[in-house]
Formats: sequence, structure tokens, C-alpha cells
Amino acid sequence: MKRNMRTWIDSVLQSRKRLAIPVMTHPGIALRGNTVLATVTNPRLHFEAVQAVAQTYPTGASTMIMDLSVEAQAFGAEVRFGDNEVPSVVGRCVDDAASIDRLAVPGLDEARVGQWLEASRLAAQTISDRPVLAGCIGPFSLAARLYDVTEVMTAILIEPDSILMLLEKCTQFLISYVQAFKAAGANGILIAEPVAGVLSSDLCTEFSSVFVKRIVDAVQDEGFLVILHNCGDTDTLVSSMHGTGAGGLHFGNRCDIVKALAQIPQDTLVFGNIDPVGVFKSASSQAVRSETLQLLRAAKKYSNFILSSGCDVPPDVPLENIDAFFQALSDYNEGRID
Repeated sequence: MKRNMRTWIDSVLQSRKRLAIPVMTHPGIALRGNTVLATVTNPRLHFEAVQAVAQTYPTGASTMIMDLSVEAQAFGAEVRFGDNEVPSVVGRCVDDAASIDRLAVPGLDEARVGQWLEASRLAAQTISDRPVLAGCIGPFSLAARLYDVTEVMTAILIEPDSILMLLEKCTQFLISYVQAFKAAGANGILIAEPVAGVLSSDLCTEFSSVFVKRIVDAVQDEGFLVILHNCGDTDTLVSSMHGTGAGGLHFGNRCDIVKALAQIPQDTLVFGNIDPVGVFKSASSQAVRSETLQLLRAAKKYSNFILSSGCDVPPDVPLENIDAFFQALSDYNEGRID
């Protein structure tokens, strides 16, 4: 469903009540009784998982599955699948300048790209009471999966031109991919750039943010919001991330989000950052409630704060913990807390 996202952002900023937009689709898979494997290879099941979350929880927007292997697979990477595991990239596609030069930029009909676009189209067509946010990997994190996450850290120092050439190809593909999500009806996109979280501020700008900005410039407008996610050590990267021009910044649980909020203009949305594993998956429901209320209180004076998970909520999170998260939000909004 088309909507003016500038108007939506204004409504968030003016509301006295907090929104929650956790990156959360795996509970929808569980609610539908499907496996992760079946869902990430079938656009109808993917959509139904997203729909199940929207029908069950008062999320401020619907998010699609965060599977950061989709784009690498389109470039030819081998992907390991498990029945109830998030898919992961195996090995590497490129290892030097020559192999990067030979690497073809894939079309939108490669691997599971079309499935992701179709799932987003179905969600945008069906879910009308909240924005639908598609998702994709960021350029540096995609390059790292193609080159190898460990090896790319050395390569940016000893052969930076090769990695910049790889980033050009990754960015070219991602621009066309995100434009296709926009054409499919999505109201925005969450760009996940976790590997950039291990870079210094200067390296993050050179090898990530300038390329993310090109994506933002190509797609963001009144009808389409870009949210940049980084769940790494982002305390020193806030300025670089904000420099992309993304309308929203999404932080992981390692970030001091109150310090980040203090550095970010009020017209940029800030999302975060309950620990998806240590709290959502592993803690008690009472601990989830406590952590949620603590974060809401800490960010109280910032109207641009949106409650979220620090990253994708993983498979097998107890549903009572998700209930506790939303109940804490409701109690906070309605003044039912001490």
C-alpha cells in the first residue's frame, strides 16, 4: 500500500506513545508451523510469516525476513541451509583483483532474488494498516561475504582498489534490487551493514557509508524510507552512518543508544536495541520486560526513538518473551508502571 513516509515520520515524532518495530519474522514462521528452510525458499510462506506477525503483534511496521545470504547467492556464492537455521554463506566467490574483475553483476532473476521481491509484493499488497519494510544486505557486508569476512579486513588495507571495485559491483546490484522492492510496493527498506561495525570511522565512511549513500540517493523519497542497520561496535560510527542520509538508523545492542540519540538530529528516526539473543531468546519474560522498560525510560526525552530489537530476532525465541516485550511497551504508553 502506498503511503507518504514523510507524513508517517511526522506522526511518529508528534506522538506521545512509543512505537515498537522489532526486526522480527521468525516468530511468524513458528506461528504458521513452518520451518525456516521452507520459508526462505517460498515467497508465499515468507509473506505468510510476515502477515502472521502483523496479525498477532502491534508492530509499528512489518519487516521482511533478514536473510543476508540472498544477495551473495545471486552473485554465485554457495549457501548452507538448515531446517531451522538462518542460511549462511560458505566459502568465497572472489579472492583477488582478477576474480573481482571477472565477477558479473547479477540480474534480478538470479537465485532467490525474485522470491524476496514477490514476498514483499504480497506483503505490501495485503498489509494496509502499517508500513511494510523490505530488507537487504549493505554493500560492504555483501562484499565481505563474497571475499570472506576475515580476508576483506586485510584487503582494504593492502589492496583497497580491489575492494572498491568489488563495492562498485555490489552497489550497482543493490541499487537495482532496492529499486525493485520500491516498485513492488514496499514503503521502505532496512539495509543491514553489520560488517561495517568493525571498521574505524574513517574506514566505515570510505568502504561503507559512501556506497550506502548512493543507494539512499537513488531510492529515498516521500514514499520510501531507508533505514540503515549496523549491529557492530557503532559508538564511534554514528556520524558516518548519519552521513548516508538514511531517514532512519538502527543500532545493535552493543551501542549506547542514548549517546547515539544525543548525536542524531530529531528528524532522523533511531531504532534499537534490545539484545535479540541474550534477552529475547535466552532471558526470562520478566527480564525482557525489565530491559524493555529500562530502555524506554532511558530514551524518554527523544521523540525520534523507536523501540526495536538490536538485530533480527532469531528462531526459537519463546513467544512469552515477545508478549512481555509488547506488554511492557503497552504499560509504558498507558502509564501503568511504577
